[in-house]
Amino acid sequence: MSMLGKSLLLSLPVAFVLAMPSAQAQQGAAHTVTVKNHKFQPAQITVKANAPVSLRVRNQDSSRMEFESSNPSVEKVIGGNGEATIKLKPLAPGKYEFYDDFNQQSTFVVIAR
Repeated sequence: MSMLGKSLLLSLPVAFVLAMPSAQAQQGAAHTVTVKNHKFQPAQITVKANAPVSLRVRNQDSSRMEFESSNPSVEKVIGGNGEATIKLKPLAPGKYEFYDDFNQQSTFVVIAR
């Protein structure tokens, strides 16, 4: 095999690895939101539009909460002092409101840009 052939053969694994999407890109951006005293912290985040999003919701209150939204359709009960990961499908550009169904005055907003 010629030197050029060997060089091309050795470079293929590197090119393949570079062309593979990263695990982070496949899973989407990860964000953590905390609920304490029935309030979301932070109250708003901005995410990349048309990309999946993973929300780690930490309930630091002793009572359970229900993380909910009608658009996108999400409904997840999280026990007191518990946490859950909510995986959102890619969001079109816009504003998305979430709330604690047990304390509806407490809201959380995701802005997709």
